[in-house]
Amino acid sequence: MASLSSPSNKGSFVVKSSLIEPDGGQLVDLVVPEIQRAATVSEAETMPKVRLTKIDLEWVHVISEGWASPLKGFMREDEYLQSLHFNCLRMKNGSVVNMSLPIVLAIDDEVKERIGVSNNVALTGPNDDLVGILRSIEIYKHNKEERIARTWGTTAPGLPYVEEVITPAGNWLIGGDLEVLQPIKYNDGLDHYRLSPQQLRKEFDKRQADAVFAFQLRNPVHNGHALLMNDTRRRLLERGYKNPILLLHPLGGFVKADDVPLDVRMEQHSKVLEDGVLDPATTIVAIFPSPMHYAGPTEVQWHAKARINAGANFYIVGRDPAGIGHPIEKRDLYDPDHGKKVLSMAPGLEKLNILPFRVAAYDTVEKKMAFFDPSRAKEFLFISGTKMRTYARNGENPPDGFMCPGGWQVLVKYYESLQAEDSPQKQTVLSA
Repeated sequence: MASLSSPSNKGSFVVKSSLIEPDGGQLVDLVVPEIQRAATVSEAETMPKVRLTKIDLEWVHVISEGWASPLKGFMREDEYLQSLHFNCLRMKNGSVVNMSLPIVLAIDDEVKERIGVSNNVALTGPNDDLVGILRSIEIYKHNKEERIARTWGTTAPGLPYVEEVITPAGNWLIGGDLEVLQPIKYNDGLDHYRLSPQQLRKEFDKRQADAVFAFQLRNPVHNGHALLMNDTRRRLLERGYKNPILLLHPLGGFVKADDVPLDVRMEQHSKVLEDGVLDPATTIVAIFPSPMHYAGPTEVQWHAKARINAGANFYIVGRDPAGIGHPIEKRDLYDPDHGKKVLSMAPGLEKLNILPFRVAAYDTVEKKMAFFDPSRAKEFLFISGTKMRTYARNGENPPDGFMCPGGWQVLVKYYESLQAEDSPQKQTVLSA
């Protein structure tokens, strides 16, 4: 794919990138300039208030930094219907951008009544601190069953995001133009990893990247992942690129209860770089702030689209991306191959190069992770994420060469800490 440069757009701020332009031609930045902040706070204090949940705040973070460009706020009804039924939004010039997940804010009857005829509302965080303003609002019906069925392809009970976010939510959705008073911070020791699309583009330019390949994950990095990422860079060099940069981009928002928490994953990722499994000179590790839906082929489009806005022009897709086991039946909810097939055909993702995940497994002869060779199938051992967690939980070591020792010890330490708790309690779902 030829390199693209952002077109000039008089009167709008366009982030320079030599790689790929953001959706809509410019990167959305909804943080109020500091010089206007005091006046905006004073204005917000006079408005009806809508209190955000922790996960709502994660979506405010996502929208405000431009991950969902060209979206400029929580969806109004026409945007919601396009996203829900077409997985994309049509721009005023007739072009199409991908938008496979509805990004919406739910309110209940009481809040709707309190808003009344007001045209604007203030948004407050879970601790009642002012976060921003939603202007020129539109309130419309939240048909939960339709939303769930179209997003997940099932209404079976037990879907993590549905149980946590949609089921307890109000029966109305409120959309409008978002203004955020200041950048969203979590003060959890990981904010330095939360690079915005604008910051990532600047870093890619600083490193003189002529290609960026993104790898999305929500699990610890084992040597099979590293093999894939290093092999991808080798293939890009063979194509003629001079300095391909890896964006190792773990998901940092809501995840289900049995996933490894974000702080543990980030510590493990840092060990992978320290141990030289990945080259720090050609790798950027950053946190993707989006919550996780586990919506398979529908969600993987969102994961890919957001990385376009961050400047990536190559996206690595694996087996059953964003997939999950069926919540009731003992089977995968989605066909494991459909994610990569959907990405290759999805409207609005044409400018992104999709790199299918090559299958890696543990080679019992070579005693290392290697690309699977069907002619020697019996000599390969597949170690699933579940199996990996079982090893760590039981204090067992995986085969030599499966994961760097420093990274493995991070996982062992985490599971030991769980077992040391006085009583086995259900892990709190992580939102970071």
